[in-house]
Amino acid sequence: MGTNVIKEMPVVSKMFCSSTQVVLGVRTRPHAVGGGGFVVTNLQSQAIVFRVDGCGVLGKKDQMTLTDAYQTPLLLIRRKGGIVEALSLYKQWGGYTVESQKLVFTLKDPKTCFANNQPVRGSIEQNIYCKNFQIKGYFQDKECSILDSGGNVIAQVGVSKEMTETKDLYHVVVKPGIDQAFVVGVIAILDYIHNGSTRC
Repeated sequence: MGTNVIKEMPVVSKMFCSSTQVVLGVRTRPHAVGGGGFVVTNLQSQAIVFRVDGCGVLGKKDQMTLTDAYQTPLLLIRRKGGIVEALSLYKQWGGYTVESQKLVFTLKDPKTCFANNQPVRGSIEQNIYCKNFQIKGYFQDKECSILDSGGNVIAQVGVSKEMTETKDLYHVVVKPGIDQAFVVGVIAILDYIHNGSTRC
């Protein structure tokens, strides 16, 4: 009998890829407390796994940081802007390594006048398994999925009735082998785009 080997998809780091499915809880922080952002916990252990600090903490619009449980910076997330974006049909975001400022992934959100129910699309730099991804569903309702280039769901955002009726606490199911830090980075951008807790 053969065993199924989990194909890891590290984007930020291999250390954030689990061999089993992980359910993360996301709790948004009010703008007044700590300047906005959210805290991510492992729902099974209740331990804090990641933090996202919004522009209220950083003092810069269109910029966020993703840190681990020990508040070690993992990603700097910012909107690209400039002439390239002005000429594009998309608002472009990038996730960068903090030390080297190396681009890790990009996300393209259709500008309002061109959106027309188009999915949000992105690309991953330096990944042999998955170059492109997209978000389907409605993040503002906390009902959406992140799909890889083959159309497979790699992470799913949802709200359980047991958790809360409000959208300030929701869960993210991350499939085995998928980089949880990458998924949280994408969610940080979606939160900002939809006027969430990361926005000033």
